[in-house]
Amino acid sequence: MDNISVDHLTGIKHLTREDIEIIFKTADSFKQVINRPIKKVPSLRDITIANLFFENSTRTRLSFELAEKRLSADVVNFSAASSSVKKGETLVDTVNNILSMKVDMVVMRHPNPGAAKFLSERIDAAVINAGDGTHEHPTQALLDCYSIREKFGSVEGKKVVIVGDILHSRVALSNIYALQKLGAEVMVCGPTTLIPKYIHELGVKVEHNLMKALNWCDVANMLRIQLERQDIQYFPSLREYSMLYGLNKEILDNLDKEIVVMHPGPINRGVEITSDVADSKQSIILNQVENGVAVRMAVIYLLASKIERH
Repeated sequence: MDNISVDHLTGIKHLTREDIEIIFKTADSFKQVINRPIKKVPSLRDITIANLFFENSTRTRLSFELAEKRLSADVVNFSAASSSVKKGETLVDTVNNILSMKVDMVVMRHPNPGAAKFLSERIDAAVINAGDGTHEHPTQALLDCYSIREKFGSVEGKKVVIVGDILHSRVALSNIYALQKLGAEVMVCGPTTLIPKYIHELGVKVEHNLMKALNWCDVANMLRIQLERQDIQYFPSLREYSMLYGLNKEILDNLDKEIVVMHPGPINRGVEITSDVADSKQSIILNQVENGVAVRMAVIYLLASKIERH
């Protein structure tokens, strides 16, 4: 089987298009596994994976944990919110302590951009970035692109708009990289205060009018407004944001065409999208969740096959 060109998944930026295609092909076969009555494969029976979450995340952590268990790996969970990290222990100390337990792979979410890359250069284990600050969230972008591919047969040539809090979103940056590598056209849409100034350099279109953006796109990826990351007010109120950039059924029905709606979750229902949109037939949000497990299984499996056994 082909393997990917990287030893760690720290960001989409470091993957080639071929790497992404290999991950998707591998995820296809794991997707069949997940839908069988016996959902486990013994692939990684001798691999130990540590999940290090220095930031709270229920959904991503559960998705990774499920993926690891489906592959029969041994799993160690470490939630730093309740650990000695609060006592001033450094990232490297924490990880060295965990590695002394003979861990082969580390899945890490950390509030500092670049933390996963920093770690991958200093420890003798494969590292998967489960989100580093406002920087990247590679497995989310992979599962988003995988879900688009599943819906349309290909990502190539599709028009995708990412709507909302682009400035604080690691999902947006990873998605832009992944979509462009797979040949999609990308637009970002949101209030001026939530669109980074450098975004033009990434070769994406910028639109501040939601209706124009929706009429342009095939797929709308509605990002969550990250209130916990906003140290200053970027817009007057949630209600106003929702009036200008929220997606409801009436807007969907008034478009000239049928578009696909995505959301990385968790949804602030009634802010980015209303419940009737989230639960509509145009929404592939639940497919994204299911695909998340298959895609993460694929990434873990492919990286594990590159680990040298000690």
